[in-house]
Amino acid sequence: MKQTFYSNGKLLITGEYVVLDGAKAFALPTRFGQNLIVENGQNQQIDWKSYDSDGSIWFESTITFEAIRNKQSFEGDKIKSTLVEILHHALLLNPKFLEKKDGYTITTTLTFPKFWGLGTSSTLINNIAQWLEINAFTLLKNSFGGSGYDIACAQHCTPIIYQLVEEQPVVTPVVFHPKFTNTIYFVYLNKKQNSKEAIANYFNRRGDLYKTIPVINSLTNEVVSAKDVNTFALALQKHEIEMSNLLETQTIKEALFHDFNGTIKSLGAWGGDFILAVSKENPTDYFKSKGYSTVIPYEEMIL
Repeated sequence: MKQTFYSNGKLLITGEYVVLDGAKAFALPTRFGQNLIVENGQNQQIDWKSYDSDGSIWFESTITFEAIRNKQSFEGDKIKSTLVEILHHALLLNPKFLEKKDGYTITTTLTFPKFWGLGTSSTLINNIAQWLEINAFTLLKNSFGGSGYDIACAQHCTPIIYQLVEEQPVVTPVVFHPKFTNTIYFVYLNKKQNSKEAIANYFNRRGDLYKTIPVINSLTNEVVSAKDVNTFALALQKHEIEMSNLLETQTIKEALFHDFNGTIKSLGAWGGDFILAVSKENPTDYFKSKGYSTVIPYEEMIL
């Protein structure tokens, strides 16, 4: 029997880092995501193959049921070790997963380039959770870690406000269809950030969150409810300044794009993956002149 699952990618517009401490975050599911196909296999093992968006295989391995049960680690193969850890925690949540089958053949396919950082891990975890009928947020928490906003985007086809309340995810779908989406662009910084490392650095640097979180909550509300591009851009600028002070780090505009005629907002882990640019003129030529050739308009990126 063949089963197919799909999850959306994600972009975190506001609340990066502080979402881990209960701040409201505004997140957008993307048109890009990841498929997972499960078919029958044999020999008490999973034959796993992962395709990038260009059709190339970026990971291929055989994982025995025994390795999953024992959470076996594979020296020199970090991807396989991480996958086995995820599957081990999935097994703890659904012990029947390895009982009834001789084996599985699993294929995953990204619809975005893996290095873009739109949620290779979160879409995988959500797909595995769908397949095994377990809670994706619990699987993420037990295996990979993180706030869970990316899991919420994987499961929703509308913009969301995401918040951890007493460490439990609260997801609120919101309407976000402003007339100025034609001024919003997403630019890839040619560098994929390591989410785990970025989170660890945040926990080492975070300052007085009691002051920061209410400010971020207010700015998130302003971004979502903005009726014109100037209000939207100003809220993003204030957000950048607030997070820059908290992280004791230059904003991305100060560091790389000081001469840009518009607003630039870091997304997710600062210093990599995508940024958001607000510009009344198409900024593609500007960013290409700086060496950043992937510039995607809002309507082409967001569901």
